[in-house]
Amino acid sequence: MAMPLFIDSIEAAVDHVLDTIKGDVVLGIPLGVGKPNPFVNALYHRIKANPARKLRIITALSLEKPVGHSDLERHFLEPLAERIFADYPDLQYVKDSRAGTLPPNIEVCEFFMKTGDYLGNEAAQLSYISTNYTFVARDMMLQGINVMAQAVAAKDGPDGMRLSLSSNPDVSFEVLDRMRSAGTQLITVGVVNEQMPFMPNGAEVDPGFFDVILTDPKATHAVFAPPNNKVTAADYAIGLHASSLVADGGTLQIGIGSLGDAIGQALIVRDRHSAEYRAILESICPDGLDGREMGRFDQGLYGCSEMFVNAFLKLIEAGIIRREVFDDVLLQQMLNDGRIKDETVTPDTLRALLDAGRVRSPLAAEDLAFLKHYGILRSGVELNGEHLEFEDKRCGTNLLDDAVFDAVCASMLGSRLKHGKFMTGGFFLGPRDFYERLRTMPPQELAKIDMTRIDFINQLYGNDVLKRAQRRKARFINTTMIVTLLGAAASDTLESGQVVSGVGGQYNFVAMSHALPDARLLMMLRATHDNKDGLKSSIVWSYGSVTIPRHLRDVIITEYGVADLRGQPDGEVVKRLIQIADSRFQPELVKQAKAHGKLEAGYEVPERYRNNLPEALADKLRPWAEAGLLPDFPFGTDLTEDEIHMVKAMKKIKHASHHPAELLTMAVKSLWQNKEAPAAYLERLGLADAHSFKDLLIRRLFAGNL
Repeated sequence: MAMPLFIDSIEAAVDHVLDTIKGDVVLGIPLGVGKPNPFVNALYHRIKANPARKLRIITALSLEKPVGHSDLERHFLEPLAERIFADYPDLQYVKDSRAGTLPPNIEVCEFFMKTGDYLGNEAAQLSYISTNYTFVARDMMLQGINVMAQAVAAKDGPDGMRLSLSSNPDVSFEVLDRMRSAGTQLITVGVVNEQMPFMPNGAEVDPGFFDVILTDPKATHAVFAPPNNKVTAADYAIGLHASSLVADGGTLQIGIGSLGDAIGQALIVRDRHSAEYRAILESICPDGLDGREMGRFDQGLYGCSEMFVNAFLKLIEAGIIRREVFDDVLLQQMLNDGRIKDETVTPDTLRALLDAGRVRSPLAAEDLAFLKHYGILRSGVELNGEHLEFEDKRCGTNLLDDAVFDAVCASMLGSRLKHGKFMTGGFFLGPRDFYERLRTMPPQELAKIDMTRIDFINQLYGNDVLKRAQRRKARFINTTMIVTLLGAAASDTLESGQVVSGVGGQYNFVAMSHALPDARLLMMLRATHDNKDGLKSSIVWSYGSVTIPRHLRDVIITEYGVADLRGQPDGEVVKRLIQIADSRFQPELVKQAKAHGKLEAGYEVPERYRNNLPEALADKLRPWAEAGLLPDFPFGTDLTEDEIHMVKAMKKIKHASHHPAELLTMAVKSLWQNKEAPAAYLERLGLADAHSFKDLLIRRLFAGNL
């Protein structure tokens, strides 16, 4: 590779890009935390000030420090954001896009938006690119990308600077492969951020991977770190149901947020508190526990997910994510079928490889290289002519000779298989302690985590025999917004066409769940959703947007149970989905299904499914929450106890503000009770010296909901 150009000034790097690209700049930047914000902001400001130049930004998941939508929220969030997000610099294009003030010479095209943040934003909705994650590199190329910039981690090595794509090797490799093979001009800029965790394996690159390496200290800043969300009773019920479908020795994919945390905690409870876990499941499973997985994780799980989230890290620390996979097909298949018992190297390991023909006898150089790479033989073993040598030991290479075999096993055998991975991810996002753990993790543990290309993770194409061997008993656990009674799922877009988030990798994981013989798709959704239009069922007769078509239906999970839809006729699909719907909406769902000829006229919802109500569910889980097995924040929180109390009250007020009758009832109750909040709370929220009627009412509402 050619030597990159090292630049120590952000402005000088922008100069270089603008001098090199004479026409429009089409900038590709990673999703999430891999964006080099200071460089992007400098380029944005420069082109914004020069209408003769144009800039198009192709990216996804542009993150912004939280800002309140009311005075109350702003007062609460300002000190919280300062503490948690520190010196994280917001992206100026995000600020302008939200405000509707993007200049006419700049366009931002995202293929995945922060959930719900751009509803009603005309520019964002017009510029959204709907695509599968595995097609992003292709689509960036179609958009004419000519600059790619990425935040990277750096460290000194014996041969000079080492670089890691850290959180985002997801699409960078494929973009470069496509562009360079097509001979298309592309400037690549690696922006060193000293706060990015240095991830080894697939994320590590030679400095020559980039044309420009920017080393300005001003490009270093805190990594965006969203606090853990509270896990509700509904979240826990969904997570518990999902956790009971995860097979020991299998593969796990999950996402971010409270549902991911709920699954992680449920898996830990299953592994460590088996009796209690069974009792919890018995209380929320009206059909019993047949077909559920209830045992400990004796073999462990392999994590393979586009998003490496905090729940995965907690499962690693709990010893649940520990099933290692290897990049050799036959070695992996032999581990799968028990010809090699486990990662401990014994004479039986070597014998099995000989019997399978993976290594030959006499050993050749490539056989020895394989055995040393995977730790079956010690790294110091050398081939000298027709002899193996290690320290002062020497023997032949014909391992079919019992004496030679015994001699090798006596002094040259390794102790444990090497270069296994128990976690494969494309990008990461998590709270502050998540990044700190990655920064300080011992090298031998970090080596088990492989951040790599999204086209490796999200599909079977390319090296599919190896992927199939590694991803045994896969459980792809995804989230959706709406499921129709015929099994279609809407996960990214409203009926109006307004984009909520994006397709991401969901379709890819759904396709894999059907392509792998022992895999399942577990699609989670909360049974209801509440907004200004009132409480609605998330299971509906039909919906005007579909992310996953009904012919790919598999397992649907709500807080009220599991509907296994694979291979079922439409009538049975309808019944199973109604049985896990909120009971307040079951009669209407039955009526609609009958009206459309998908449910027999005499059907009635069985009695055991007629109490699918939030209060009943909360009562069932309350003892386990009080016992500490289902805590509000299973993996901790950056919020203080006082902030948690304040948030609860503020959420109640915000919810009521969308429902006039509820708000009126709340106001009357709060005025009647005449409670006062702690002085420190009022000071934090700017209500200590409230004088206007509005502020006095908010103060009383807040106190009444603490």
